[in-house]
Amino acid sequence: VSDLQEEGKNAINSPMCPAPVEVHPEDSLLEENEERTVIDPTSRDDPRFKELVKVLIDWINDVLVEERIIVKQLEEDLYDGQVLQKLLEKLADCKLNVAEVTQSEIGQKQKLQTVLEAVQELLRPHSRPLQWTVDSIHGKNLVAILHLLVALAMHFRAPIHLPEHVSVQVVVVRKREGLLHSSHVTEELTTTTEMMMGRFERDAFDTLFDHAPDKLSVVKKSLITFVNKHLNKLNLEVTELETQFADGVYLVLLMGLLEDYFVPLHNFYLTPDSFDQKV
Repeated sequence: VSDLQEEGKNAINSPMCPAPVEVHPEDSLLEENEERTVIDPTSRDDPRFKELVKVLIDWINDVLVEERIIVKQLEEDLYDGQVLQKLLEKLADCKLNVAEVTQSEIGQKQKLQTVLEAVQELLRPHSRPLQWTVDSIHGKNLVAILHLLVALAMHFRAPIHLPEHVSVQVVVVRKREGLLHSSHVTEELTTTTEMMMGRFERDAFDTLFDHAPDKLSVVKKSLITFVNKHLNKLNLEVTELETQFADGVYLVLLMGLLEDYFVPLHNFYLTPDSFDQKV
């Protein structure tokens, strides 16, 4: 009878209880009032969450291909600030005053502090509350790392398609008076493409990226032919759109040729070195 009563009590109570989340052994080593976040396993298995992680990893690897850096796991590869430093330097075309390699925790956190201060300076005009800290990034908090990467992708208008409406259930484990306490919160990682990347009308290139990415090389060749038809008048030739148009010089000259107006060369930098000069 007692077994039957216990089974009945469990049946009544179980629908009201959230699914248990595994708390790692290191969580028991938390300092007083320290907290750690754990992503609910169901959220980790969500296809949109997995897609978001993959898209961001592929984006980082594309940006840093010349650095021969390959990111495989965000938490393990970004927590010490090394990859984040290289990523920001590449995206913002700047050089941060930090040590190249740091093995100690203090050195890693100092590097992270410098990197995140530079990020904050870039994002400041948007006045969005920051959802990451030095401690959360160094503590391999995947949610904080994702918030940071999404913000960078939005700011630099990365040529990627972030999955929309990605949210995760997070268990926050906090140590108070020697005991572990947990609470569940929902973290929104992405909203809509329009809200994240700005309002824009979809055009033929959006359709191309979505439905016929294999045709992209053909379109690029056609564009290079078109560009060279005009730039050849100035004895200039383009072989790679991404790199040769990146600083804006060829674009300014091409616009002058297409619109048939004079481009005063002293009004812009012919060999820009910094991000500001390119802009």
